[in-house]
Amino acid sequence: MSKAVLIIYTGGTIGMVQDPTTGSLKPFNFENIASAVPEISEFKFRIDHYTLPEIIDSSDINPDSWRTMCDIIIENYDKYHGFVILHGTDTMAYSASALSFMLQNLTKPIIFTGSQLPIGHIRTDGRENLLAAIQIAGAEENGKPVVSEVCIFFGHRLLRGNRTNKLNAERFDAFQSPNFPALAEVGIHITYNKPLIRHITPTGPITADCRYDNNIVILKLFPGIKNEIIASVLETKGLRGVILESYGSGNAPSNNEFLTIINNAVKRGIVIYNVTQCVGGYVEMGRYATSNSLLNIGVIGGYDITTEAAVCKLMCLAGRYENPDEIKKHLIYNLRGEIS
Repeated sequence: MSKAVLIIYTGGTIGMVQDPTTGSLKPFNFENIASAVPEISEFKFRIDHYTLPEIIDSSDINPDSWRTMCDIIIENYDKYHGFVILHGTDTMAYSASALSFMLQNLTKPIIFTGSQLPIGHIRTDGRENLLAAIQIAGAEENGKPVVSEVCIFFGHRLLRGNRTNKLNAERFDAFQSPNFPALAEVGIHITYNKPLIRHITPTGPITADCRYDNNIVILKLFPGIKNEIIASVLETKGLRGVILESYGSGNAPSNNEFLTIINNAVKRGIVIYNVTQCVGGYVEMGRYATSNSLLNIGVIGGYDITTEAAVCKLMCLAGRYENPDEIKKHLIYNLRGEIS
């Protein structure tokens, strides 16, 4: 099979052009990609494209969208060396995280990218992001892909997808990976940080486990948050899990009413996953007395996981396991390089 890369357009700014009649943005026809980005013809491998029947604004992305992306990848997996997914920036980190957990036995690159300006704009960042993402998706060494995991390429860096979050709504370097180094830096050359790139020995063919349970919530603590509101959230019918965004290294209020509310929720089988509000750093439960109380109750520490990855990991595990103890057991494991 000759090498080829598949571009999957789901939606987002990168695939928009300005309608000369109305001045509004409309989806780009990827049949004309060579005219908009003539450099694409210089690649020495075939580049195909697939546009979703109904493109999705990134604000409307949901777990069924992730299932659709997985289905397209599984269906075309044997035909392509790698995949580039064009996606809106607002929820890109969620989608990249979700696919990293859903896809099993992945040995090929899946590179998410997008842009802050439409591909037809005179100053667009979409052109460089697209070209670099394609080059990375097609890169090989000794007959094998250089990258074999789900990543985000944006600006000039290749980042592990489930280590990434959106930092800025306007700058071209919109994404960051606060607790894990970049997998590659793009300048005159592409410099790969090869020891950090995940390569697995597959135990079977590529599959996707897209089961999920989105009966979860993010609960962000702040000084003065009312215990009645916390209790109300945790008593939501059908709630399976909570991403508790705590202070610093995993600290939370130490008053008995708060701890009783959390303890009662854990006893009801609700999984509480403690992540830090800080941009960098990690949860170290037990370091201070205020987090030690949570540890004793049965709250699970997320170490240095991002909130985006924590949401997707908990959602996927809740879809696979009914028993809260099974979910907790897998939460503490580093499944796809999402925690150190």
